[in-house]
Amino acid sequence: MLRVAKPVVLIAEELSPATLSALGPDFEVRNCDGANRTELLVELAKGVDAVLIRSATKMDAEAIAASKGLKVIARAGVGLDNVDIPAATAAGVMVVNAPTSNIVSAAELAISLLLASARFISPAHAALRNGKWARSKYTGAELFEKTLGIVGFGRIGQLVASRMQAFGMEVIAYDPYLQPARAAQLGVKLVDLETLLKSSDFITIHLPKTKETANLIGADALKLVKPSVRIINAARGGVLDETALFEALTSGRVAGAGLDVYATEPCTDSPLFTLDNVVATPHLGASTDEAQERAGIAVAVSVRKALGGELVPDAVNVKGGVIHEDIRPSLSLVEKMAQIATSLAGELPVSIEVQVRGDIAGHDSSILGTSAMKGALIATGAEDVTYVNAPGLAEGRVTSSVNTDPESPEYRSMIALHCALSDGRSIVVEGTLMGIRLAEKIIAIDGFDLDLPPTENLLFLRYTDKPGVVGTVGNALGKAGINIAGMQVARNRAGGEALMALNVDSSISAQVVAAVAKETGAELVRALTLIS
Repeated sequence: MLRVAKPVVLIAEELSPATLSALGPDFEVRNCDGANRTELLVELAKGVDAVLIRSATKMDAEAIAASKGLKVIARAGVGLDNVDIPAATAAGVMVVNAPTSNIVSAAELAISLLLASARFISPAHAALRNGKWARSKYTGAELFEKTLGIVGFGRIGQLVASRMQAFGMEVIAYDPYLQPARAAQLGVKLVDLETLLKSSDFITIHLPKTKETANLIGADALKLVKPSVRIINAARGGVLDETALFEALTSGRVAGAGLDVYATEPCTDSPLFTLDNVVATPHLGASTDEAQERAGIAVAVSVRKALGGELVPDAVNVKGGVIHEDIRPSLSLVEKMAQIATSLAGELPVSIEVQVRGDIAGHDSSILGTSAMKGALIATGAEDVTYVNAPGLAEGRVTSSVNTDPESPEYRSMIALHCALSDGRSIVVEGTLMGIRLAEKIIAIDGFDLDLPPTENLLFLRYTDKPGVVGTVGNALGKAGINIAGMQVARNRAGGEALMALNVDSSISAQVVAAVAKETGAELVRALTLIS
């Protein structure tokens, strides 16, 4: 009996035992020290399907190029500074992380640093260990009725806000990408950065490091703050200018700071570490047993999905972002609709407009544009097409767009693909998901009503309506030993144009297609095998 090789998963850093349990028995698991560059490249070159990393392993362009058959890079954590996402995308490699795995741990650490800074916990503890009872030296500040300014009001910032409101703090936030209504729901007022800097008694930073945020809190910003302010950075090093912070702390323009991240890591010799009004930790934001276990389980599940051919909501280099659960069942349907449209056209469309109607139109359905491109490319014979590389493979060949309409007169939800061809023709394929099982159905092609399940093997004919065509098709397929599972005929009028669609149990050869075309006189005969 032929044994099918299991997909290979390379674990390049220590992960929780729960990660292996979540992967399950369907994979060959290998291990290496990802921080050892030579060892990493050797293991990647042997051929792996997925690599699981944390922060010490650099999956840069060199490592990605060295990989043979790599499909997934999974980072058991939030940050992706050690992954070359453009290089991975160009190679068709999905990059996934665990974006919510450590948000509670990160929020709690930021709050810990804030409290420790407010009450001089670190230097007071050090003094006591050195035999000094220094009560008067370490007089701190209360949080009650003070203003907390949160720079970056995403998931972690929002967790910090809700917890600090319980301390009786007034919370304001700066986030140019958040709607004020969302902040208002949480009892937080959105302000500009200058107002936040001038008004806050405590400031916490919760931003990624980008070109726009590098040294955002620098010398000029620190000139605006209250001299009693305490600044906490447990997000990313480099957002807070460490040199400017040191000068502000030593000159008395800033009262204290709590730091967990640094511009260069590991960092062990910063002048900030010499100051009593600084409490510092070595990037411990995600360093809890709970966060590590959640991260490992999350990326293991993502790897299972990705290697199983599913689209992964936490993939960072797949256009469309997190996919709503009501949209996900439509991904496969749209792929198949695009394959049908492209096969009927006999060429790759130059553009595909995806129209989403009904109940699902209220959700972000932009990913369906990628589904359409993927299906169209597959129908032309393209191999190894994924949601990662489909946009790149389609560039300059086919474009897609998605629009929505909450109105759907006949179905709760339906989708139509309008495919424009190079010669000015167009093909429209419409589909829906029916019943509680969400059964896939093609409901119309170019205005011809159908109720066609998109099974693996299909045959389509377009012809002038006349007696005998159904029998002729049946005879031709019967002679070829091809069983018909289902047949539908639609026409615009008696004796007018007709469309026949058949579900068959096996693939149909070009010779059989030619025989059907000859015997029926149909203007178009297309057989196709859908690839899921």
